[in-house]
Amino acid sequence: MIKINIIAVSRLKEKYLRDAAAEYQKRLSGFCNLTVTEIEPVKLPEKPSASEIASALDKEAEIIIKKIPKSSTVIALCIEGKQLSSEEFAYSLEKETDIGNSVTFIIGSSYGLSDKIKCLSETKLSFSKMTFPHQLFRILLLEQIYRAFRINNGASYHK
Repeated sequence: MIKINIIAVSRLKEKYLRDAAAEYQKRLSGFCNLTVTEIEPVKLPEKPSASEIASALDKEAEIIIKKIPKSSTVIALCIEGKQLSSEEFAYSLEKETDIGNSVTFIIGSSYGLSDKIKCLSETKLSFSKMTFPHQLFRILLLEQIYRAFRINNGASYHK
């Protein structure tokens, strides 16, 4: 069974979001071994400078890099990434499962991801040109991973 990792620089604070994540994690248990690793974002002042933000992102990157499993395909979720349809996303995930790779998705903080993470990623992926709250985005990612497995298994979930 494929291993899917999600590394998120934030915690799910709201109960309804934790409940939604738990539901998708339960649904995904039939398709993959899912691990979600939460990392605390580096604290920044109210109005941080560009250099303070860059420094925080680099510190977060150091922690993220240590959490990425060896020989895992890394997908950075960032606004400048490629946008895929659900079917294209399902196909790309299926390619990884066919060759037996684990897949690690990385969700950055509200300031994004360090270039260090983007550079080591095999793929940069964007879900939209819109900006989403990071907690809600994790639910969107879980739903799309679940949808991808359903599509790849010919199930009727995808409409």
